[in-house]
Amino acid sequence: MKVLLLKEPRESESEADPYLQELSSCGHTASLIPVLSFRFVSLDELSERLFEPERFGGLIFSSPRAVEAVKSCLDSQKHRHSESGASCALPDAGNHLYFLLKCSVVDLGLSPLGEDTGTADALAQLILQRENQEMKPLFFPCGSIKREVLPTALRNNHVPLETLTVYQTSEHPDLQKNITEYFTQQVYFFAPSDSRFSNSCISDKYCPPHKPYINGEIIYSASDDV
Repeated sequence: MKVLLLKEPRESESEADPYLQELSSCGHTASLIPVLSFRFVSLDELSERLFEPERFGGLIFSSPRAVEAVKSCLDSQKHRHSESGASCALPDAGNHLYFLLKCSVVDLGLSPLGEDTGTADALAQLILQRENQEMKPLFFPCGSIKREVLPTALRNNHVPLETLTVYQTSEHPDLQKNITEYFTQQVYFFAPSDSRFSNSCISDKYCPPHKPYINGEIIYSASDDV
């Protein structure tokens, strides 16, 4: 079976995307098309906050893009200090706590807590177990279409939180062209954002109008139309 995955690639230098590997091991021919495009914003403001660690009680990361934004700020600082040979790393106030959700901060030199929580609800519970309303605000660099589960849970329990949008999410510029070049038997969405940006591109071509939504994400079968 030919399968088209509409998602961001998760490739490393040594391995292909794990979904492509798994489908291939099951005898399927899989292709991958990225749905989303990302653009960093507010990096100057992000740098200011990162290098004033006394303002915050800790950092929250909930997406790899936020980690990339922070790393971009660090790389910029390293470039500025390159002539003097000075080192540049993320400041640590000593009692900082770094919470992690579904992403790696190894490149930032941080030791995260909560990397196995897996959901915003679970991460919020971990933070609530450790923090209280007397602490300094937690800093949450995030995307333009983040879910409000984590911020709402913390604020409802009076845990101070400061957010900053550090990247914008939009439709990939080549999405329409790439999708129309593929004939697929099945299309899988991996996130609500993938569904939202792809739906108008594929619904008329691949899907009957009565095809239902499934838990906010959609599974379409092109074979229904051929």
